Amino acid sequence: MEKHLLRYIWNHTRPQQVFILIIVMISMIPYFMAFDLPKQIINGPIQGGGFENPGETQPFLDFSYTIPWTDWTFGFAGFELNRMAMLMALSGVFLVLVIINGLFKFYINNYKGKLGERLLRRIRYELVDRLLRFPPSTMRQVRAAEVSSMVKDEVEPFGGFTGDAFVQPAMLGGQAAAALFFIILQNLWLGLIAAFMVGIQVGIIPKMRRRLIELGRQRQLTARHLAGKVGEIVEGIDTIHTYDTTNLERADVAYRLGQIYKIRYELYRWKFLVKFVNNFLSQLTPFLFYSIGGYFALRGTLDVGQLVAVINAYKDLPGPLKELIDWDQARQDVQVKYEQVREQFEPPQLIEASLHALSANVPEHVQSPLAALNVTITDGSGAHVAENVTLKIETGETVAIVDNAGNGAEAIAEAFGRVAWPSSGKVTLGEVDLLELPEAVTGRQITYASSDSYFFHGTLKDNLLYGLKHAPVEGDKNEEDDSPSRRWAIDEAVKAGNSTHHPDADWIDRRSTSISSGSSEDLKQSIIGALDAVQLTSDVMELALHSFVDPKENPTLTERVVEMRFALREELAKEGIANIVSHFDFSSYNKEATVRENLLFAATRQAPTWNTDLAEGEYVFEVLKTAKLFDLLYNMGLTVAENVVEIFAGLPPEHPLFQQLEHITADDIAFYQHFMQRTRRRRNYEITESDRRAIVKLSLYYIEPRYRFGVLTKDIMDQIVAARDLFYANLPVELRDRIERYDPHRYMGAATLRENILFGKLSHRSPDAPAKIRKVASRVVREMGLYESFIGLGLSYDVGASGRRLTPVQRHKLSLARALVRRSNYYVFNKPLPGLDRRDQEEIVKNVLQFLQQQDNNPSVIWVLSNTSLSRLFHRVIVFDRGSVVEDGSYETLDEKSGIFRSLVA
Repeated sequence: MEKHLLRYIWNHTRPQQVFILIIVMISMIPYFMAFDLPKQIINGPIQGGGFENPGETQPFLDFSYTIPWTDWTFGFAGFELNRMAMLMALSGVFLVLVIINGLFKFYINNYKGKLGERLLRRIRYELVDRLLRFPPSTMRQVRAAEVSSMVKDEVEPFGGFTGDAFVQPAMLGGQAAAALFFIILQNLWLGLIAAFMVGIQVGIIPKMRRRLIELGRQRQLTARHLAGKVGEIVEGIDTIHTYDTTNLERADVAYRLGQIYKIRYELYRWKFLVKFVNNFLSQLTPFLFYSIGGYFALRGTLDVGQLVAVINAYKDLPGPLKELIDWDQARQDVQVKYEQVREQFEPPQLIEASLHALSANVPEHVQSPLAALNVTITDGSGAHVAENVTLKIETGETVAIVDNAGNGAEAIAEAFGRVAWPSSGKVTLGEVDLLELPEAVTGRQITYASSDSYFFHGTLKDNLLYGLKHAPVEGDKNEEDDSPSRRWAIDEAVKAGNSTHHPDADWIDRRSTSISSGSSEDLKQSIIGALDAVQLTSDVMELALHSFVDPKENPTLTERVVEMRFALREELAKEGIANIVSHFDFSSYNKEATVRENLLFAATRQAPTWNTDLAEGEYVFEVLKTAKLFDLLYNMGLTVAENVVEIFAGLPPEHPLFQQLEHITADDIAFYQHFMQRTRRRRNYEITESDRRAIVKLSLYYIEPRYRFGVLTKDIMDQIVAARDLFYANLPVELRDRIERYDPHRYMGAATLRENILFGKLSHRSPDAPAKIRKVASRVVREMGLYESFIGLGLSYDVGASGRRLTPVQRHKLSLARALVRRSNYYVFNKPLPGLDRRDQEEIVKNVLQFLQQQDNNPSVIWVLSNTSLSRLFHRVIVFDRGSVVEDGSYETLDEKSGIFRSLVA
């Protein structure tokens, strides 16, 4: 990057800066003319200069000009105006000059703003571009929060300064010089006084402000470090809570904030001292003008009009002068910030920009073999994790790599995946060094996956297809949009040195999917095949079943789900297991559902703006009292409370029995226990409305087949069914959007997909009901052709920041599936499945190898195993010990030797 910000600005905005500087020079003409007009108005029509005799006139707008070296003269005699007309005419000219000067400022400021924003866009893009070209070793030392803070906040002042970089000193200097020159023309001594005071201000104030710049630099650094610390807290919050170090982090943040406070306070003190001195010097000059200028006026060597014009001109001098001094401070300040940013984005080595060139097709290159030649890899401390490793992987080989001691296997896998650079030696693809090949080759022909793969905020599908997004698809409507707004966006992107491609275009390369039969279904089949191979399909299906579908947005699917609802009933009846689901019926009580669900007979929506559950709202208790159910449920709740207290009292909150309760916590048990004790000890104990509602609430979540306390009589059930119409009769407006009544012939947007399919409750009397229903439902889903639609719903699940809404095992599987979706010549898997039990690992490894062997390009697979016994599934086994290759051969060959591999297998 350019060392000096001013030079960086000039290099990228030279034509625009020259243009606006010309405009500034032109603007000085009306600006200077505005200085002389007040003198003419005062000395002329106001004081009567030239109008001594009544009815006397003077020419207005007269001029005469003789061309040099010729006798040719041209001019205009002007308009003869009397004293009053001349006053109005000169005042009108003054107003016109004010408007012209204002329009010049308006245009110049707008143009400066456009220049600044364009360069700010350029520099932010350039910083991110450089970040993408950082070597892996440099990237591991970067603190994400600090870098993002620099790109977002620290370069912000550069945009504001860009427009002022050359225009401001030219315009302000021109204005100050014009005012000073005008004063000198009126009176030499007053001009010298003004020049002397200007020299003092220009000489003293910038030197005083150097301290401000240093304090500003310290403030910037401490604020950046605070941002980095806050980012660490967010990333490591689980560790902080696990080890009870929240107060240590508070102390750390408090100390940093104290440092920032000290710097900022010192900054304010020095800032206002500079302001005091500057204001004093600015006010000292008018004092000299009034005293000395008044003296000259009294002596008659300076007329009143000149004195007024001088004072008026000086009023326009401190403003530009002060802004010019401010500009110099801003220049030094942004230069310091620019140098700080530049230091962070100037690593010793950068990936060549040409290696990141966008390419829709893979450049021609001999792809095999993939080899490591005398490769040595060091960690952050400089220790060798792999030393003098030489390997060659041919096309079609499946290679298992295991480690006896050290991390040599993982390090060499990272080198093959280009996420670690050798400190000596090289990794080659064909005959070319991997680091010299464009990413259009390495990033498509080599697929790397590990346990710490990153997931971007978005859906499962977005992350699953991330490895296919290399370049916009030719003919995409967003890329070829020729609308005025799109043309403007492209033009501005070019001027700012940004990419002109549209992020919402179709970037998915369907030619590079793992299944490539030439069919339009290749992408879909690649996704499903990859999910099946890593055993993630069931998880995706679960996510789909727990998702909410809006019938207005997806009417076709929701109609099909309603059809499936009845098809599932028929299949269950055919299987003779219809009794495992108790379906909702408006005229009868569903014993497998809660009292609350039976009363509402509806799916309810929840949102962050609704603080309480609908069952705990005022309206529900009013309906219960109107239907004469409140007292019944209260008495029922007392019996339930006695039973749950007897069973759960004294148990720790983490006891497994608490998992059997819904909506009841250990704190609730303690409340019920104390309540029962108070009512037994004191006969006259006054039970509050809040206590009664808490007991009724216990009844609302009661399910007879689940808890079996025998308190839910047929009479109570009939009364609850009868109260359904009463509940909906006067339903408040604010609750209508939260409730969607059960209707067997309609899809309920407030219920999950699973709830819509079942339209009922699984029987608590049948322990294997979930397994039975899953088996039958799975078959119905496939028969009705809904399988792919449900998978699509699951893939639309938002994984959250860094994939945190997924479990660790799901993240590992998704990382592996993302690698399998795309077609490559080499697949490098660096312990991608930690934490899985041996059986699951073995099944997935077998599935993956089988899935990849079906590709027609005969890919190679390099797999760093955490379970040595799985190496029998591979053609070749490489054993590392303390960073070096100690054994290399087939599983059978190595197992026959009495070496390290045999001991690892044993």
